[in-house]
Amino acid sequence: MAPRSYPVVAAVVLAAACRHGPKPASAPPAASQAAEEAKAAGPAADPPRLAPATPHPFSVLDLLDMRRLGETAVAPDGAAVAFVVRLVDLEANAMRSDLYVHDPAAGKTRRLTRTAENEAGLAFADDGEAVFTLVGTDAGTELRAVDLADGSHRTVRTFPLPVAGLVRVRDKGFLVATHLFPDCDMACTKARLDEKAAQDSATAYDGLFVRHWDTWKDGRRSHLLFVPDDGDPVDLSGALDADVPSKPFGGFEEVAVSPDGTTVVFSARVAGREEAWSTNFDLYRVPLAGGTPERLTDNPAWDTHPVFSPDGKTLAYAAMARAGYEADRFRIAVMDLATKERRVLTEAWDRSVRSFVFAPDGKALFATAQHLGQVGLFRVDAADGTVTELWARGTIGGLHGMGDRIVFSKNDLAHPSDLFALPIDAEPGTEPARWTDLNADRLANVEMGTYEQFTFRGAGGDTVYGYVVRPAALEEGKRYPVAFLVHGGPQGSFGNNFHYRWNPQIYAGAGYVAVMIDFHGSTGYGQAFTDAIRGDWGGKPLVDLKKGLAHVVETMPFVDGDRVCALGASYGGFMMNWIAGNWPDRFRCLVNHDGVFDMRSMYYATEELWFPEWEQGGPYFANPRQHEKHNPVRFVDRWKTPMLVIHGSRDFRVPIEQGLGTFTALVRRGIEARFLHFPDENHWVLRPKNAVRWHREVLDWLARHLQAPPSR
Repeated sequence: MAPRSYPVVAAVVLAAACRHGPKPASAPPAASQAAEEAKAAGPAADPPRLAPATPHPFSVLDLLDMRRLGETAVAPDGAAVAFVVRLVDLEANAMRSDLYVHDPAAGKTRRLTRTAENEAGLAFADDGEAVFTLVGTDAGTELRAVDLADGSHRTVRTFPLPVAGLVRVRDKGFLVATHLFPDCDMACTKARLDEKAAQDSATAYDGLFVRHWDTWKDGRRSHLLFVPDDGDPVDLSGALDADVPSKPFGGFEEVAVSPDGTTVVFSARVAGREEAWSTNFDLYRVPLAGGTPERLTDNPAWDTHPVFSPDGKTLAYAAMARAGYEADRFRIAVMDLATKERRVLTEAWDRSVRSFVFAPDGKALFATAQHLGQVGLFRVDAADGTVTELWARGTIGGLHGMGDRIVFSKNDLAHPSDLFALPIDAEPGTEPARWTDLNADRLANVEMGTYEQFTFRGAGGDTVYGYVVRPAALEEGKRYPVAFLVHGGPQGSFGNNFHYRWNPQIYAGAGYVAVMIDFHGSTGYGQAFTDAIRGDWGGKPLVDLKKGLAHVVETMPFVDGDRVCALGASYGGFMMNWIAGNWPDRFRCLVNHDGVFDMRSMYYATEELWFPEWEQGGPYFANPRQHEKHNPVRFVDRWKTPMLVIHGSRDFRVPIEQGLGTFTALVRRGIEARFLHFPDENHWVLRPKNAVRWHREVLDWLARHLQAPPSR
């Protein structure tokens, strides 16, 4: 139900603020972005601030006000790092973005652009004096070069279709991706789309996928293209019937260019009758000039995230061991490209890697992985796989090698992402040096709730972790109602990160205690703990939730255990329906976003069939008893708790009929209910105005049932 858990390179994650670490590594102080922006010139003003400038508790308006760190690129000489910053434009109901550059030697960050456009993708020019970016237009996409000296730009190339991703191949050209019809180039695809628009609206299918995530399939595939500095694009996907990068969430973490710029390696799942229930991704190698891609791996499970060693002789990549399971452990494997001999480097490390890069000498890799409610940074010896924890407080992502430093994003439950760096020879526990402070002005007048991690004995006596976030304006001796947040996945985690959809500070700002439990099935606690939910969706996880809530009520005097509402999305939404029938007397209200209601109809309507087949032990028709074992629809006769049901029409992972079924059952049973429908949203709520409405509806629902102050 949740997005797959493959490694990502994009900057996404967080760092802890609850405890003090060792002395920071020496580095120039972070520059004030607010001061720099006051000097920046450009044709477009920033969107108006949404939250008040006076002190106030954190709210959805503050969440939307945050500057969001995006794609990052390192200069060829390691002297600068450029990055994308995105900002919500509520009036336009969209995101806009601009480019920034940080000079670590000077300790200064400059804003390069100030436009109302959405700049995406980022790569340095060979001489380091400009950065390339992609800008969508009505006619397609522009590839622009932005001068680092003055922020001026020129158009390098135009494309007739939307183009994503951007990798610079030195002295040669660029890698990009776009959607093409089979045996069609960009011009041909554009002509066919125009022709189709003038005809009927029907599309015929002979197999799955018919639709995927939030898009109906139309015969196009994502193709990886090499765009020479002079010449026509070359289709590197060749004749493979595959999406490169993969859909719906794959990016250029699935693509690598050899150090000599002659070869590209990418991950792909070749389609066929089994595409909808297969997780068989392999690595392919193709010359930059094009040709037939050569398959490098034949693992029946998932291979992805290729990374070349500095000398180009070795390929490191992430590999799963079990076919059909999207939440298996990603191990780091290494391949000798001359002999194709392969060995698994991190078999003994019971953590699933997210992203990794080689050290400059190739003797180690730096990797991120979920670890006990954090996403940490680790050093992995390239010879024997020995793992050393460098930093594991908060969430780290977006790794880049930068000479003698590793650059990455970091955030936590009280701070959005910023850029940080560590020396490659840093001792464990060395605190990362902060390079940016993108939201210093945004956070200056915001009251955040303090937070802490806790443990308790859950199902089977296992240690289970959780977080509590206190109300922003906590008063000694006062007891507060609880927002009990249940994460999706189910192989996911509500860890120490700054979330832009389920942010517990929203509830802390509204006067609630936010409680999150990483129940059996959660990631970052060892593969056996993650696997424990298979076939047991309503078993051990429910026990953990019960024991976790009881622990919080019993040990934290500011918690009012009589005033509790539970909220969840995806698997968390399933759990709301399961709680309604199997823990019906505990909560004053429930909030169910995109949750599973009926396992049978869910199986036959969802798109990625490997997910329910792995979780429930096969297709519904082959194992109906297991699918029905934890089917919420069986227990509707026990329902009594008021429920807010939220669903998007473009959610093809958990189709809207699941939400409608839930709401119908509630109304027919005579239970207080409300249905909030977003016709333009998928499994998530992404549009800014919809996000405001979502939070206001949810907080009003909690206020109604917990007698808390109404939402602002």
